[in-house]
Amino acid sequence: MSYFDKYVMLIILVKVVFVILAVSHLYFNIKGKTDSKTDKKIVFWKERVEFVFITLMSLMLIYLFNPRSNRNLELDFETKLLLYLFGFILLITAKWEIFFKESPLFKKIQEAV
Repeated sequence: MSYFDKYVMLIILVKVVFVILAVSHLYFNIKGKTDSKTDKKIVFWKERVEFVFITLMSLMLIYLFNPRSNRNLELDFETKLLLYLFGFILLITAKWEIFFKESPLFKKIQEAV
């Protein structure tokens, strides 16, 4: 197994941990226990794991698309899947409220509706 394959497996492991934490937080949210000490710990670690995931994915992008590298870029299924999911995660976790509150175009659309 190459270093890159091990790196991809590490990213997948981090993503699985994130999903478990997110589902746990959702469970506490549904039960109405978002103020509990356990849920606060879960949210704390979920945010940290998400940051680690984004950092690892960013480093992988830098490695894969380095313009000075002469390697032939062939992505395996796991790498394509991670890049696909990374795009969705960036869209979901983006600070959309900042865009919608400050955008003059969005304010004009709201006024028209």
